[in-house]
Amino acid sequence: MDYSAFEDTIAAPATIPGTGAITVIRLSGPKALKIAGNIVKCKSKSIEASGANSIRYGEISREDGSIVDEVLVSVFKAPHSYTGEDSVEISCHASSYVASEILRLLCDSGARVAEPGEFTRRAFVNGKMDLAQAEAVADVISSSSSASLKVAMNQLRGGFSTELKDIRERLLEIASLLELELDFSEEDVEFADRAQLSKLLNDVIKHITSLASSFRQGNAIRNGVPVAIVGAVNAGKSTLLNSLIGDDRAIVSDIPGTTRDTVEETMTVDGILFRFIDTAGLRESEDEIERIGISRSLKKLSEAQIVLAVLDSTDSAEVNETIINDIVSKIDPVEQLLMVLFNKVDIIAPNTNVTLLNNNVSSTNSKVIKLYISAKNGLGLDLLKKQLVLSQKDVTLDSDHSIVTNFRHYEALHKAASALEKVHSSVAHGLTPDLLAEDLREALAHLGSITGEVTPDEVLGQIFGRFCIGK
Repeated sequence: MDYSAFEDTIAAPATIPGTGAITVIRLSGPKALKIAGNIVKCKSKSIEASGANSIRYGEISREDGSIVDEVLVSVFKAPHSYTGEDSVEISCHASSYVASEILRLLCDSGARVAEPGEFTRRAFVNGKMDLAQAEAVADVISSSSSASLKVAMNQLRGGFSTELKDIRERLLEIASLLELELDFSEEDVEFADRAQLSKLLNDVIKHITSLASSFRQGNAIRNGVPVAIVGAVNAGKSTLLNSLIGDDRAIVSDIPGTTRDTVEETMTVDGILFRFIDTAGLRESEDEIERIGISRSLKKLSEAQIVLAVLDSTDSAEVNETIINDIVSKIDPVEQLLMVLFNKVDIIAPNTNVTLLNNNVSSTNSKVIKLYISAKNGLGLDLLKKQLVLSQKDVTLDSDHSIVTNFRHYEALHKAASALEKVHSSVAHGLTPDLLAEDLREALAHLGSITGEVTPDEVLGQIFGRFCIGK
């Protein structure tokens, strides 16, 4: 492996200055040790003469000899570093001024300020990780729940990449046999047994489709399980949102139609991130703005994984039945879980034991759960949260397996499966090996784009451009 692919040395803060006790400034490249040695003076041997994986104490001074800070310098030598290059991490006091002075001195000594994601991009180019693992670095940093962290760490450790590698190796073996048939096309021989090829394609297509179908689950883990709070006006939807998150996020009023647009807030319950979406009340309206809000509510309703249908217990059974029928007609009973919440039980029966009432709630397997609550007083909300967590039990149990959380990966898997379907169809129709090989190469290219075997520079720029500067 060539660890001198980059001629320049980059530097950037790896932590946010001024937010803690120390700030870490990262330096990586062929002159990292020399540049660090130019500005950090140690009592004994220099930074360049330091051993790998060592920590040195020293002082950083300005050109006039005045001291900027006392620092600790961690030394890493290629290829045993994050980037695969010679690297240095300078730990200084968490002053924005100190960090900027050290960065200025590093740049004056020959370094340049790193671009967003450039450290991780170098790690990818230098073979320290593949592209899927590199993208997982950003997911680990941004993880906001134990489930999202677990999935991101599995990908960072190469779990997803290993699955893709196994799939590609199986396809490459067949591709090589088809290419061999092309070399002997005049002799009309078959090196790739068509029955075995058909079985292999079935298995691989099933595997890839399963990975792609996990994206809905993975996207929910990464961005929060979308939970739409819907119902008629004044049913208590906004009050429910405020009670769940413990903050007055949505405006609550007795005036019908107060909520004109969707309001979103996230909340972690037992390690699972939920994204609650308060929506405008569903009703016929002549108000143009309210109608736009209702239209957006219907869109969020269709996109939600869980639907909380809030009913006003003080309304008649006939009114509530009409509302429920309307909501049921707008959801997918197979893909979406419906929870019917009979709100305001504290008004119709102040002494009602909500816990006893809810002992008879439906199982999550039924796709419809009925609960009695008082959003205003918090009655029944603990059980509601429990049911929300139970609805995601398969997500947490399966999170040790590969779950696709990245839309780019989902698209590549979908395209790879489509190409393999073409190969499968061509095998069934007895088409020539050149046509089979062409579609097979396309599938391999799509799979390779996930881990970075075949990824254009502009795609790499888009991926790493979303990283922070010091990563």
